[in-house]
Amino acid sequence: MQIANNRLERILTAVQKPGRYVGGEWNSITKNWDQVQVSLALAYPDVYEIGMSNLGLAILYDLVNQRDEMVAERVYAPWHDMEAAMRKAALPLYSLETRHALTDFDVIGFTLQHELTYTNVLNMLDLAGVSLLAEERTDEMPLVIAGGSGTYNPEPMAAFFDLFVLGEGEEVIIELLEAILAWKQGPHANDRPGLLRRLAQIPGVYVPSLYQVAYHPDGTIQEIRPIDAEVPERLLKRIAPTLPPAPTRPIVPTMGIIHDRAAVEIQRGCSRGCRFCQAGMIYRPIRERSAEGVLDAVDEIIANTGYDEVGLVSLSSSDHSHIQEIVQGILERQGENGVAVSLPSLRIDSFSVELAESIQQQRKTGFTFAPEAGSQRLRDVINKGVTEDDLLHTAEAAFRSGWDRIKLYFMLGLPTETDEDIYEMARLIREIYSLGRRLRNRRVQVSVSVATFVPKPDTPFQWLPLIDPAVVEERQRILVNETRIGKVRVSWSDWDSTWIEAMLSRGDRRLGAVVKRAWELGARFEAWSECYEPSLWRRALDESNLDESFYISRQRERDEILPWDRLGVGVTKQFLWREYEHAIRGELSPDCREDCHGCGILAAFDDAGAVVRDVWGCP
Repeated sequence: MQIANNRLERILTAVQKPGRYVGGEWNSITKNWDQVQVSLALAYPDVYEIGMSNLGLAILYDLVNQRDEMVAERVYAPWHDMEAAMRKAALPLYSLETRHALTDFDVIGFTLQHELTYTNVLNMLDLAGVSLLAEERTDEMPLVIAGGSGTYNPEPMAAFFDLFVLGEGEEVIIELLEAILAWKQGPHANDRPGLLRRLAQIPGVYVPSLYQVAYHPDGTIQEIRPIDAEVPERLLKRIAPTLPPAPTRPIVPTMGIIHDRAAVEIQRGCSRGCRFCQAGMIYRPIRERSAEGVLDAVDEIIANTGYDEVGLVSLSSSDHSHIQEIVQGILERQGENGVAVSLPSLRIDSFSVELAESIQQQRKTGFTFAPEAGSQRLRDVINKGVTEDDLLHTAEAAFRSGWDRIKLYFMLGLPTETDEDIYEMARLIREIYSLGRRLRNRRVQVSVSVATFVPKPDTPFQWLPLIDPAVVEERQRILVNETRIGKVRVSWSDWDSTWIEAMLSRGDRRLGAVVKRAWELGARFEAWSECYEPSLWRRALDESNLDESFYISRQRERDEILPWDRLGVGVTKQFLWREYEHAIRGELSPDCREDCHGCGILAAFDDAGAVVRDVWGCP
């Protein structure tokens, strides 16, 4: 079913930002459905402006549409006004490219990037007319799948998905679609359970219905086991040994989006080993794109889009071994076009005056640094690997190179944190501001963003409880009182969104009932402060007979079976526990590029390991 233009036009005049829902953007791909054999709806469970900034979906969109027999189209979560209008008009959720209803697709593929989008997933399925529970879907309904960082513990969403893809999707998405196409053309096309069993044999594909979970009387997990011998005992994430070609014809949005610029992934993974950082663990090992490959991709993207800014995307962009060559090359090749360079993730200790001066040749796009903790003791606990001198030297370089505004990211509630660490944080902020005043006079501004630390799966802190909210409130008060100076602005994350993120990030399957009930009660867009209603979640917990403190407030034992233990990221549990012990003792671990510390990733992935050994000389 395709949505007729006249039906859509009648409701678009009554909603905010109709550009979110019309498609037709430059470089978007529209195929003739009579000439394709398998279809994928790439779904982002937030509004267009945020989803269009997601590079992962852009990569999959490009790869799938390179295949003549396949098509990938996009869909985003409609805002409240559009949802109401669609329900009133009985209009199903549709794709932007051809306005096919999502039920016309073979696969609906969500990306799970943040726990606070989970109710939007359910809302999109409901708007599409797809059964929320996987067990209730008929053979005619699309397969509902998910990838992204949220799939490293997908258990709270297990009831709603037919399968999850663990790890990097460039290869596995094609394998999945090929297997689905072969199944459609075979003799058992209407056997959905049989298809899921077939797909479960693809490395990195997790079909939750093929695993059973048993619990101890105290609520902890007793056992996670496959339902029979044909189902894999344990899964390992998928990984691309080398980075695939960068998409060079990205879709140009017709309205402003969060990151409205060209983007090239220059590096995947991070070698630093920060103990709080899930991304640094799950995206190992580190792989670089060559400097020439980056420069060629930038040239093509600028020619194909007309952007005047390019972001060099990585967990730690300035750690790329040829970052200065890349920046200088872009400015030399694109300088006459006025193209600016953005480095969205700068390491404090690898930043240089030369790099700052290179970037500001065109225009200043802003600098953000992440000390994470205020005291050296606490930075050692989290293995940040930077000193106060590093930070002050970096801030001085930025101020001297002409920047008036610096943004600092810190975390509150880190393991072993005390009030003294907060006083140290405030002192450091004041010193940076005073340094800027000396170098830039009255123009300097320092913005400070303080997030409450949430322990995440597959990190050395995965066993720890979330900090108590009363302690958070007191330490926020200390920080504000100690930084009442000039143009210093401090903001922090909201506790009501923090605790639900913490609960869902390490939750088990039983929380699926809570997610569903919260959605039924009206929960939508929890990542948006004006939409989040924590009372809905507390009511959903009560009605499900579950206690939030079980998930957020207790210390896990070392030998406890964790909900994600069947899903391997290549980093061993033994390594994570060892890093936790180092953290408690305040001991640093080396950068992977300097000294391998045996996380297990190279042994887990022979091909990728060979690439990393060749580049970095790892054992």
